[in-house]
Amino acid sequence: MAIEFTKYHGLGNDFILIDNRQQTEPYLTPDQAVLWCDRHFGIGADGVIFVLPGQSGADYTMRIFNSDGSEPEMCGNGIRCLAQFIATLEGRPDASLSYRIHTLAGVITPKLEANGNVTVDMGLPRLLASEIPTTLTTPNEKVINQPLEVAGQTWDVTCVSMGNPHCITFVEDVAAIALETIGSQFEHHAVFPHRTNTEFIQVIRPDYLKMRVWERGAGITLACGTGACASLVAAVLTGKSARRATIELPGGCLAIEWSEIDQHLYMTGPADRVFTGNLTKSFEYPR
Repeated sequence: MAIEFTKYHGLGNDFILIDNRQQTEPYLTPDQAVLWCDRHFGIGADGVIFVLPGQSGADYTMRIFNSDGSEPEMCGNGIRCLAQFIATLEGRPDASLSYRIHTLAGVITPKLEANGNVTVDMGLPRLLASEIPTTLTTPNEKVINQPLEVAGQTWDVTCVSMGNPHCITFVEDVAAIALETIGSQFEHHAVFPHRTNTEFIQVIRPDYLKMRVWERGAGITLACGTGACASLVAAVLTGKSARRATIELPGGCLAIEWSEIDQHLYMTGPADRVFTGNLTKSFEYPR
């Protein structure tokens, strides 16, 4: 059976989008998603996103399998791509629309803007160690500037959950970080029982931060929306940033605001369609 897909990216963080509205379980297994994401033998992507029927009062449901087959709770760049994909499926690609999307991190609300960007209400950050989760401190305490030993070096880290776990550390120069070497060591560190995303942040000025990211289950990516939100929260908590800032990632910039009114995080950025195609569900590696 051939399955139609559409390739999207949000600042270079790329995804295979599948219309899965006819059933409540994803058309692909995690192992099949790994094959589809392979950049040499498959389509190539950081993950596969499925749009399923809504639940719990939401318009639609989002499921995502990372390129390693794991399933994250949510994806900020991915949900912007999903909103654009849904608008196209509905035949309203140029309309200003908002959707309530059920995710494993709760209901998230993206809104399509007239200029082509998507603004997402990412909800409240979760700050207690038990919510992230991490054993860096006691369960009911926040993890702010806690020392963490990785790769023979002590890093001061701040941890935030945006429905998925993030470990943020501030550095003088993000370009100097050997991300390909130490990223996995952060992700799999024993203090993170569910593993973690890791963001390295360079403060250019209080309203402008540079970020590099190692994503749990995907490795080095060009952008991470939940990571950008978590990083702004960490920067505010440590007195390094204003509550609204531009986050520069390798793939481009996101505008992030931590609202003083409702304490929600708001993320604004692009989502671009690349191409549409068909691939057989039984696709396998060449032998």
